[in-house]
Order: sequence, then C-alpha cells, then structure tokens
Amino acid sequence: MHPITVYLLTINGLAFLFNGTDKWLAVRQKSRISEKMLLGLALTGGSIGGLTGMLLFRHKISKMAFLWKFFGILIGQLLLLYLFLK
Repeated sequence: MHPITVYLLTINGLAFLFNGTDKWLAVRQKSRISEKMLLGLALTGGSIGGLTGMLLFRHKISKMAFLWKFFGILIGQLLLLYLFLK
C-alpha cells in the first residue's frame, strides 16, 4: 500500500476515534479532548474522518464557531485537491 494512503487512513481513523471519544467524555462530564486537537487532526488530513465522526456521533454539530473553522479547513483541502488534480 502506498505510504500516503496509509497516512490518510491512519489520520482519518484517529480523527474519527477522537471525535467519538470526545463525545463519550462529554456525555460523562469528564475532561475533554481540545477543539485545537480535533481541528489539528482535520488540518493534517483527517477531515473526512472528523466529519464522519461528527455526523455519526452527533458531536460538535451545534457549535457554530467550531463548524466555521472545520469547514474552512475542509474547503481549503478540497480546493488544494482540485488544484493538484487539475
């Protein structure tokens, strides 16, 4: 398997798991994973896993400040992908 594929699968898996873990911690009123960490995972390539985790776990979907940052990252990545594949 190509190293970039392995990286993307790993970072998206981590982003998904961190979103699920943060939701689990939030429900139990425990110490949480920071938004900076969740956004950092998205920024480094885990935006698809993060988005999947947000939707599946219904986590951070009402936090507008977080959503603006997250979707800014996602749109930026899609724009870079478009320019790269063009």
